[in-house]
This record gives sequence, C-alpha cells and structure tokens, in this order.
Amino acid sequence: MVQKYQSPVRVYKHPFELIMAAYERRFPTCPLIPMFVDSDTVNEFKSEDGAIHVIERRCKLDIDAPRLLKKIAGVDYVYFVQKNSLNSRERTLHIEAHNETFSNRVIINEHCCYTVHPENEDWTCFEQSASLDIKSFFGFESTVEKIAMKQYTSNIKKGKEIIEYYLRQLEEEGITFVPRWTPPSIAPSSEASSSCKKQAASLAVVVPDAAQAEGLGSEALSSPSGPPEPTAGTPDDKLDADYIKRYLGDLTPLQESCLIRLRQWLQETHKGKIPKDEHILRFLRARDFNIDKAREILCQSLTWRKQHQVDYILETWRPPQVLQDYYAGGWHHHDKDGRPLYVLRLGQMDTKGLVRALGEEALLRYVLSINEEGLRRCEENTEVFGRPISSWTCLVDLEGLNMRHLWRPGVKALLRIIEVVEANYPETLGRLLILRAPRVFPVLWTLVSPFIDDNTRRKFLIYAGNDYQGPGGLLDYIDKEIIPDFLSGECMCEVPEGGLVPKSLYRTAEELENEDLRLWTETIYQSASVFKGAPHEILIQIVDASSVITWDFDVCKGDIVFNIYHSKRSPQPPKKDSLGAHSITSPGGNNVQLIDRVWQLGRDYSMVESPLICREGESVQGSHVTRWPGFYILQWRFHSMPACAATNLPRVDDVLASLQVSSHKCKVMYYTEVIGSEDFRGSMTSLESSHSGFSQLSAATTSSSQSQSSSMIS
Repeated sequence: MVQKYQSPVRVYKHPFELIMAAYERRFPTCPLIPMFVDSDTVNEFKSEDGAIHVIERRCKLDIDAPRLLKKIAGVDYVYFVQKNSLNSRERTLHIEAHNETFSNRVIINEHCCYTVHPENEDWTCFEQSASLDIKSFFGFESTVEKIAMKQYTSNIKKGKEIIEYYLRQLEEEGITFVPRWTPPSIAPSSEASSSCKKQAASLAVVVPDAAQAEGLGSEALSSPSGPPEPTAGTPDDKLDADYIKRYLGDLTPLQESCLIRLRQWLQETHKGKIPKDEHILRFLRARDFNIDKAREILCQSLTWRKQHQVDYILETWRPPQVLQDYYAGGWHHHDKDGRPLYVLRLGQMDTKGLVRALGEEALLRYVLSINEEGLRRCEENTEVFGRPISSWTCLVDLEGLNMRHLWRPGVKALLRIIEVVEANYPETLGRLLILRAPRVFPVLWTLVSPFIDDNTRRKFLIYAGNDYQGPGGLLDYIDKEIIPDFLSGECMCEVPEGGLVPKSLYRTAEELENEDLRLWTETIYQSASVFKGAPHEILIQIVDASSVITWDFDVCKGDIVFNIYHSKRSPQPPKKDSLGAHSITSPGGNNVQLIDRVWQLGRDYSMVESPLICREGESVQGSHVTRWPGFYILQWRFHSMPACAATNLPRVDDVLASLQVSSHKCKVMYYTEVIGSEDFRGSMTSLESSHSGFSQLSAATTSSSQSQSSSMIS
C-alpha cells in the first residue's frame, strides 16, 4: 500500500532571501541532523544572469534501523538523489528527492517548495508532499514502512527547529537582511553586486541540500521549513500550520496530512459544499484517521443533512410547546475545559408521555436541533477561550429513573436517536457525566450500550448515589460556581423540571404516523430510483422563453446520465413504473417515465443539453436558459458501461463497476426550480437564488463552476 503525506502550508514571517540564507547553512552537513552524513554535488547549472541555479546532489544518510535489518539488507548507509531548482527572479525553490538505494524494492518520492506568501512579499511559505511504496524488502515490508514513517514524521518537526536555529545564528552575526536578486544590467557595478551574486548562488546550493536532509528519503532534509511562529492568512485557500494549531488543535504530521487530503478530495468532488475543517476532522477522528472510512461516513452524512435540511433546523423549526414545557434538558454554561455544558434531567422526564404526545420523529428532530446548537456553541467557545473546542460535555441526572422509563416504544425512540447522532455527529461528545444512577440503570445500560461506539463509551463517567460529591466527582470537571442547584450547587439552573405530560395531549397512532411522515418529507429535495431501461423523468412547463431551469442533485448510488429534452407537446400523464419488474415500494424509490416509447428523438422531442455522465457520490448543480416555450423533460438514465471497441467482451473495469450496482439500480436526490431570467444572478451560480440546500457546515461556498460534476449551460 502506498503511504502518502501532504503538509499544511508553513508560513515564515521572514523574507524569502533570509530563509534561503538560513537554509544554506545546513550544508554540506548539519549537526542538528545526525542521520545526514554527507552529500556530493553530481550536477550543477547556473544561468548567466545568476537568476537560475539548479543543483543535483547525492546525499548519504545513516538511517536509524535495527542492526539485523541493515545486515540482512547488506548496507550501512542509504543514498538519495535530490534536485533543487532555485529561481531568484520568481523567488521560488523547488526540491525533488528520490531514493537511489533499493530503488527496485522501495520507491520514495518527495517534493518541497518555498514560495513568497501571496499576500505579504516579506513572508515565505513552505509545502511538502511525499509518497512511500514498499514493493518488497526481504519479508520486512511492514517493519521498514513503520521505521520510514516514524523517522519522517519526527524529522518534519525537526525541520522547524533547524530553520529557527540558523535564523537566530544569522541574527547573532548581525545579518537580518539579504538583498533580492536584481538583473545584471540594473545592478550597480560594485563589490556589493558581486557579493549579491555570490549570495544568490550560495543560496541555491544551500536550499537544495537542506530539503533532502529532512525529507522522506533524507528524512531530515526536506522538512526544514516548519512554521516558526504564528501567522495569519492562508494562501490559495490552503491550510496553514498555525491555523490548524489555533482552531483544530495539536495534530501529528500524518493527521494533518489526512485532513488536507480529505479536504482536497471534497473540494474536487463536492463543488460548493465543503464542510468546515472541524467537521471533517471529527469524522477522521471517529475512524482513527482512516481516510477511506472517514470519507464514506462523511459523504453519507452530508447527503442526509441535505435531504432533511438539517442545516436550517435552528432557523426554520420551532419545537412544539410540549417539548418546551416537559423536555427536562438545556444548555448551562461550560465545564472547566471550556466545553459547552448540556444538562439533562432524564429521571424527571416523562419519556412515555413525550412519545405519545409528539411521536418519535419530533423527539429526534429536537435532539438534532440540540446537536446543531452544540456545534454553534463550540465555535463560539473556540473564539472566547482562544483554543480549539470541538465537543461538549453532557451531564445526565438519573434521579427518579424507574421502570416507567423502560417502556418499549420509548427505548426504541432512544435507540433510534443514538443511531442517528452517532452517524452524523461523531466526536462531538467530549464527556458524559451520569449522576445518581439508580438500581434500574444497569437494565437501561444493557439495552443501549451495544448501540454506542467504543470511543464514545470511554467518555462515560457513572456515579451512583452521592458519589459525584466526593473525590474524582463533579468538582473535577465543573467549577463549583456553576454546579446546578438541584445537585446541591450554587447556580440556578433554568432547565425545565419535566414532569408528567397530561394525557389530554396524547395523540392517536394515526395522527402520530401522519405527523412523523410530514416532518421528514418537509424537504425541497426528492428521491428517485433509476433502473436499467427505466429512467426517472420530470416535466417542467415553460411559458416565457428565456426562463432559467436550475437543478441540484446528488448521485447517491450508481452512475447515471443526465439529459434535458424539449417538446412542443405535453407527454401523457406521468406513469409511475408499477414495478412489476423492479418492485419499487418505498417512498424514496420514486420512478416516473414521461417519454412515450413511440416518440422519436428529433421528431417528437429534441435534446437541448449534451448528455452529462455523473458518477456515484458526485454533487451536480447547473442551469439551462430556455430558448422556446413548451415542455422540458429532465431525465436521469442508468449509465451502461460501454464494451471495448476492439472486442465484444466487456472490459475488466466495466465488469467490476457493474458488480457495484446491485440489480442495475441507481438512486438520485434532486431539486429543481424555474427562475425568471431577470431574477437569475448569472449562469452556473451556486443556486443561492433557488434556495439550494447547501450545507451551512461549508466554510466558504464557492460558485459551482463548469466542471466534470457540474452541468453545461445551453
């Protein structure tokens, strides 16, 4: 398996030339990099004007590996080749390194780059990326991989110290400024000019070697440029190291790399819908920074949020009065770590009465609103306390818990809530304090614990009776001044006391079923199933030419082809596929076909957009300016893999892809709207004017530019 690394942007608050001068001092050897033994210049090139300096070196490294492994491999040192290209005119340095030793068994590549900060020409940015692919190594592949990754990550951090060390050394020598390169025709013909050229040349030499001394191959060569001190501003919407430390916390280099790579993938595939970095990080932590697993659950959660408009729940949904009066929970200051504190008096809550009066879905929606409020409070506390706060603490008081709370429908509702929250709000619970647990609690715990993630379960602290008042109790986590009064504290808690819900507020099973259905169908998005031979089609009638049809859809399963057709006459009334062949029974499996089989393309209807192939997981937004009035048909059709042109046999990739789509079924979730041309703010916008359900978790919504996953405009 190929291991990859991508660094955040390291920003130095020093000019490019001064950083190069510090970098140069690390050669030919550096006492701060014990593994970097020596280096020899293999090739060197300098342009006549001195602006370009390219140098290639062969670096000798003493890798910290077990003696037995070195003996088996038959080597004492490992050699890397590094090519450094300094462009003093553009003020850039590019460093490329690869291993020479065992190149047929192990492939190591690294690229580093020093550039000028785009917003401040007196600052310098540094980035690096690397890959490690171990083909074979005498049966020690896993050991070699661990050794390489361990040394690489440790030397990435060491690079920061090295640059800072030589910057201080330069300052002690009185060197705080290095002049920029100037063309020979402009440069003054003095000794100063000569010294500048020498400096420029030496800078180029210095830079290259340093990079390899911290790199993958020369673990210590290419990481020398860690961030020396806090800085503001991230070039080109990239993450810089100081931003990560301030808002996301202390991450290891590999964790930073996972965050950046997953973020880049989302930018490429989810146009205009990139979640905030804190949210991406939560899903990575929930899957131990396994990018593939985190990506899967994150995409599922983003689709779920969009379908049910969870992003707007705080603004558009008002809890029923019954919840406001009888739901014994609410926010209450913060704990000692600055986390928002949520208090739930579960023992005083009539769960049966709430379920009978409101239904399971209303309770679930209320819990979702609590979680959304928690996310908002975490952001606020991050600003207030000046450190990353990404989770909250929950205090659950079980005094009064009895067998009444084990009512089966109530437990079922609780399990459903746990399931949804675990899937869509991972790593948001920092600590759960369960107080005054009664004898019946083990029964409830046995029922719900299997549905709780192991990482979450480790955050539970359970106290029986008044144990919470002793050592290791509540005072270890919450300041005395804000302990609620009902727990013998000094702070008045405004959380409702709960109590029995009047039976006059109970509703019939039929009323609750209709209410539940209404709650979760209140969405601007619709779902449809697409089958091989049975596309899904919707009809849009246009009265005024130059209207704009906008669309926004996600491909939830399989690959589809999106088409737009125009007809002067209306199709027959929509016929839902009876599903004798496809057996669609769920409400989310809607399949409507409008184009009659006897219709001919070019005679009865015409294509007004080029077909767009959309892959599973893609999010597509676009628009079409209508030229004529009439009837427009938007069609989602099953995408069949074409067979190889040279043979009738299907390609291996086609067979594997077809196996991924069970029963030739695809699923899309879509929203469309017709807007007058005067109201449409430019073609291919982010659909803000059509109330697109783009996630509010997005840190910055970008326009859905024409791309592989966005539609073409007519």
